[in-house]
Amino acid sequence: MEPLITANYHTHSKYCKHADGESEEYAQAAVDSGMKELGFSDHTPYPFPEGYYSSFRMYPKEMKDYIADVLRCREAFADKLEIHLGYEVEYYPRHFEALIKGLTAAECDYIILGQHFTNNEYDGEYSGEGTEDEGKLKLYVDQVSEALETGLFSCLCHPELIHFTGPDEIYKEHMTRLVKAAIKTETPLEINLRGLKFRSHYPDALFMQIAGSLGADFIIGVDAHEPGDLHPGREYKEALELAEKYGLHLIDRLKLKKPAV
Repeated sequence: MEPLITANYHTHSKYCKHADGESEEYAQAAVDSGMKELGFSDHTPYPFPEGYYSSFRMYPKEMKDYIADVLRCREAFADKLEIHLGYEVEYYPRHFEALIKGLTAAECDYIILGQHFTNNEYDGEYSGEGTEDEGKLKLYVDQVSEALETGLFSCLCHPELIHFTGPDEIYKEHMTRLVKAAIKTETPLEINLRGLKFRSHYPDALFMQIAGSLGADFIIGVDAHEPGDLHPGREYKEALELAEKYGLHLIDRLKLKKPAV
């Protein structure tokens, strides 16, 4: 019998513009796969400068619909599934305070950190492109560490999204700083099942060696982009095998932090 994942806090839906499916479809898939807890975490709208629109997140005007969908889904599945309303958030220093004020005023149970771009997205670079530039690795780790220091994030998802192809010694130096920042702030790291599904450069073996040796907490995250992703038999089994191989301390539930100014 395949091992079962009982909770997932990394779930997208149609609002992020690169995922498919209604909230109810994700909830039903979670119930069918035996989950007890499901967190929706679509990419948060961001108060960017006038005229800039991100291609992979909901627009601010869509936020009310997203909230209504998740709350309606929570009510419909109340006797079957514990549902949380969250967001996947990038830490963009220039706009982060305004973002948190907006989330504090709205309905929000938790946020997870997923740093896809450094700097402020519209003036930064995508972190997942392969690079031998130590400066780009350092900037990613600096920015993620600064984000963790806010104490607002319930999890750091795909922490090794930064695709550094230079020497292992340099990677170890900077990613050790990242892991220590996560431990200091009691922020679990994610084993990302979407990366396993598509054989991406993450999860990364060297990163898991570093984090395992330092005793960081890990949570398995589906990173669902379609309802069927919430039946992650093969990927979940592989994640458990990786955790055992690298001595990772797995937790099966997150302590959700409600963001506040």
